[in-house]
Amino acid sequence: MSITDELAKQRNRDAAERTLMAWIRTCLSLISFGFGLDKIVSAIRSTNSLGVGHQGWSVQLISYAFVGTGVVAMAAATHVHRKNLKRLSRQEFTYKEEPSLAAATAVMITLIGLVAIVLLMIGGTGR
Repeated sequence: MSITDELAKQRNRDAAERTLMAWIRTCLSLISFGFGLDKIVSAIRSTNSLGVGHQGWSVQLISYAFVGTGVVAMAAATHVHRKNLKRLSRQEFTYKEEPSLAAATAVMITLIGLVAIVLLMIGGTGR
């Protein structure tokens, strides 16, 4: 194997590490947003005498969806990262088209948004 091939593999490994770090940031944001959304709405409801006793199930549903999307995306990103590193360590590296984790995460966030819109329209905010 030539030095050019080795350097190319090192660049690909570095790119895989940067990609995993980007996924960590993205997933941490999703998890934090879901957790924070639930806590903020709970705090507002606890200080509002009219809101005491309401479940706020729709906010919890959206919060769980964001947290769940972040957890599943992180697990998938870690799995893809490990697969890529394994493929890079082989003597013969070939490109393999795989489903887009970013597109799947975007679809999930879109679905969460649509559910949130529907819940707002039907008044499932616990008001």
